[in-house]
Amino acid sequence: MRRQSVLWLVPLALLACQRDAPPAAPDVVARIGEAEEVRYAEFEKYLERTVGDPESVLASDVLSQIFDQFLDEKILVRLAADRGLTASGEGTKRDRRAIDALLKDGLEEAPSQQEIARYYQEHRQEFARPERVRLRQILTEDRATAERALAQITAGADFAEVAQKLSRDPSASSGGYQGELSRADLPPAFADVIFGLKPGEVSRIVPADYGFHLFQVVARSPAEVVPLEGARGEIVGKLRQEQADRLLASLVTEGRNRYNVTIYERNLPFNYAGSYK
Repeated sequence: MRRQSVLWLVPLALLACQRDAPPAAPDVVARIGEAEEVRYAEFEKYLERTVGDPESVLASDVLSQIFDQFLDEKILVRLAADRGLTASGEGTKRDRRAIDALLKDGLEEAPSQQEIARYYQEHRQEFARPERVRLRQILTEDRATAERALAQITAGADFAEVAQKLSRDPSASSGGYQGELSRADLPPAFADVIFGLKPGEVSRIVPADYGFHLFQVVARSPAEVVPLEGARGEIVGKLRQEQADRLLASLVTEGRNRYNVTIYERNLPFNYAGSYK
């Protein structure tokens, strides 16, 4: 009986060795399910697309988060294939289309009028707009040029035309137009001057470390809360994004539960501390 017990233990020991055996190749960093091997070269390409700078030195915790995101996307592509949703294409485009197909398949219809109205009432502060001005400017290198510009405008010349001739700001070709700005968009030294102007009025010469400014307020818009109709498009976009985020999180959870993911930490060139441990 003792000899028979020993013989039974041998295959169990062999099975344990097989479970703990290293992956087939040293560049395999993960396995999804029983057959899909994930190689480090794939993650390197993903990392380069995500971070942009291949020379960047990232901490292990950051690399772990990106690696988890990489595996989540691999799982989503696998899930799309199993559902028969995989779109045509190759590589990154195929993966992106597969994930988009998953989202399209699971997203609900557009938000209802009631949902839009409720979001607006609960987030009215998001649609508050401060007082704004539409602004033009002339920037010169020296005071003499700024004085010449101001003299021409005072004599009746159009501010935009003078800006095209004398301003060295990149906006000169568009007549010095700066867009619509609030106080928070401007340096404090300029904000008081600009918001003290009436529509059409031109400022005094305002010196700066890099030149001399002239400002003209083209128009003013009072502080307001954007009405529901004006905010509808933005609200629909926000609600659709929230819905997509919830669905994506749910799909990742489903994929993680469905596919057994094994991480081969010994083959990763950083200390893995992600959520697949």
